[in-house]
Amino acid sequence: MELQPRDRAVYLPGSGTLVCADLHVGRDAASDVELRLGEHEDLTTRFESLVERFGPSTAVIAGDLLHSFDRVPTGAVDTVRTLEGIADDADCRLVVTPGNHDTMLEELWDGPITPEYRPEGSSIVVAHGHVSPATDAEWYVIGHDHPTIEIEGVRRPCYLYGADQYEGSGVLMLPSFSRLPAGVRINRMTAASFRSPLITETGSLRPIVYDDDSGETHTFPPLSELRQYI
Repeated sequence: MELQPRDRAVYLPGSGTLVCADLHVGRDAASDVELRLGEHEDLTTRFESLVERFGPSTAVIAGDLLHSFDRVPTGAVDTVRTLEGIADDADCRLVVTPGNHDTMLEELWDGPITPEYRPEGSSIVVAHGHVSPATDAEWYVIGHDHPTIEIEGVRRPCYLYGADQYEGSGVLMLPSFSRLPAGVRINRMTAASFRSPLITETGSLRPIVYDDDSGETHTFPPLSELRQYI
């Protein structure tokens, strides 16, 4: 599968699709901190930069657009409307595949909602990844677990790429697009430790780290080989 990771998202050039997962809009308002963390500006500015860079025909939010299960937090409507406006201005269709947090999604999103999204003419299916997929695919692009990897004492958001991971199909797991979740440290995790049922064997997973400072993408060996060094 051809992919271009960047800033916790991924662009799939074969179908002109940009995918972000786990925006958790409203987490800032729900956090028990006196000083807000700038969630709205961070999410919308970075999303706009990705749309400008890749010019996708479709952008998919692969689940957990929202953070709160039982209410629409202050500012969440504005953030979602801004994301929608950015896509509209770029003539980009914005689609949401709901995640486990998105119980209030229809309260503020009236755009396309589908449990799983397959780009036209593609063998790829995009979903949140919290439940087993209903659609067959050669590759599944998911979020849900918020993977990070610790290298030399520094934790970095990472993608996980496995060519034969779920019933013979490949899986690409994205990091959380929101910077607020700490994420899970995958260095020694087993498949049973992942919440997504699509992760069935961790040894063959390759971590991919996008370096914001250099703009370079680093693809590491499979975890079965890498673990002796990290």
